Amino acid sequence: VRTSEKGKGIVYDCTGYSLWSCLHTTMGGIELHVIRRPGVHVRTSEKGNCNRSGTKSRGTIRAYSNYESSGSVIRHIAQRLRQGDLSAEDVTKVYLKQIEKTNTVINSLVAIDPDFAIRQARAIDRELFNGIDRGPLAGIPIAIKDNICTVDFPTTAGSNCLKEHKPPYDADVVRALKNAGAVLIGKANMDEFGMGSTSESSQLGATRNPWDVSRVPGGSSGGSAAAVAAQQCVAAVGTDTGGSVRQPASHCGLVGLKPTYGKLTRGGLLAYASSFDCVGTLTSSVEDCAVMLQALSRQRICSDLTQITHDAQNSSAMDHIDYASKIKPLDGCRFGVIRQATESGVSDAVLDSFWDSVNLIRELGAHVESVSCESFAHGLPAYYILALSEASSNLARYDGIREGLSISSEELTNFYSGNRSKLLGDEVKRRILMGTYTLSAGYADAYYERALKVRSLVRNELRSKLNQYDGLLTPAVANVAPKLNTELRDPLAMYVADIMTVNVNLSGLPAIVLRGKQAPGVNSNLPVGLQLIGQAFG
Repeated sequence: VRTSEKGKGIVYDCTGYSLWSCLHTTMGGIELHVIRRPGVHVRTSEKGNCNRSGTKSRGTIRAYSNYESSGSVIRHIAQRLRQGDLSAEDVTKVYLKQIEKTNTVINSLVAIDPDFAIRQARAIDRELFNGIDRGPLAGIPIAIKDNICTVDFPTTAGSNCLKEHKPPYDADVVRALKNAGAVLIGKANMDEFGMGSTSESSQLGATRNPWDVSRVPGGSSGGSAAAVAAQQCVAAVGTDTGGSVRQPASHCGLVGLKPTYGKLTRGGLLAYASSFDCVGTLTSSVEDCAVMLQALSRQRICSDLTQITHDAQNSSAMDHIDYASKIKPLDGCRFGVIRQATESGVSDAVLDSFWDSVNLIRELGAHVESVSCESFAHGLPAYYILALSEASSNLARYDGIREGLSISSEELTNFYSGNRSKLLGDEVKRRILMGTYTLSAGYADAYYERALKVRSLVRNELRSKLNQYDGLLTPAVANVAPKLNTELRDPLAMYVADIMTVNVNLSGLPAIVLRGKQAPGVNSNLPVGLQLIGQAFG
């Protein structure tokens, strides 16, 4: 470990691995200590499969952009746009070209309109020429997950039952990005209705991991993560119900943020489990994550009654927080490693990366110690009972009458059952059935009511621990990205993959995933993430 400027640690550079900086920032209204990973510089060969050293790497697609910097990609592009070195149209065309090269293999973006993207970029160029500056996101290409409503693109949630469905309005977060001047470059693939952890259940085809196209990118925001990792866009918006932003961030080597529940509006988000769903971000650095969060937080006129306004927090000053300016060193901070998250069921490769990151945090001046959370293992079954119960209710609206495709039938019962049985995928139908069962008469008390009690137990324990520490540390995943079709054939294995992330959603707390040391051995080319959990709204 080498040190550069005072208060900032610069960490090892192993086999072309990009340098990290350990910093302290504010995320979702709270202060979190994070590891920032600068943008990856990797040239693509003619066949699109070279690794960092320029040697062939089977099944790997990496991208190189002349507009990258060694730190924040957003900041670097924004500076050059304002200096006149680049135009927003130039930047957008570079990313569109990268999409053209890689998307047929990765299948991360399912709706792309190059002409619309160019029109947006030209409008930003005209504004900058006339002295109108919307902020750092002006002219920055952003991808939107396919369960977030957009006027300009279809919104299908990866399902045939919403095929070619085009909403009449933008989601609140989409309006916020448009107000910030972002260039919406396309819609990102996802597990159908967000139900999955691999991005394979999409009826628009599976998404592949840019690090190794024989593996999954995680889910359900796998398309958003893969698009950023393959440098098809600068950043992406996803949604996190039980880890759907953080798990793909780990598998794709990105920064994935799940804010405090209620921090960002859910207006215009197709609901999976309403008391869990959160809009989140996927970026290549923490600074970019802070810029995205600030832009999304500025949407005040919204249709989401569960959004907690700053007035409700008695903290109106937070409205003007510059999250990127809150980056600080780790010296003097206290972290707790949740002991139950490092016990049985976690692979040696993940543990090796996790403890390496923990030791790094110690070397940079933070105090780290083990802490026991006895309710940790109970969170997974409670989450699936509650989330699937809510899903069975939320998805009742997709009956083939109001929107999307429908299968005609002369008899009403056959019309309903035919649409749902033929247009919904296997995983969605499985979760609807389980949720309906747990809410049925005679079983609600045995399952749903008990799961609510466990939720309170998990929430209270995590919040009590956070009164003693600045943040809690866990691995982001229990294993590296699995091969395609592995977990799709074993639903229980897919559910267990969420064990590291669901407790955060049960408790409504914010968490961020950062890229740790790459997995050793046979999986040496695969990234592994570190999860930091913080206090709600600080």
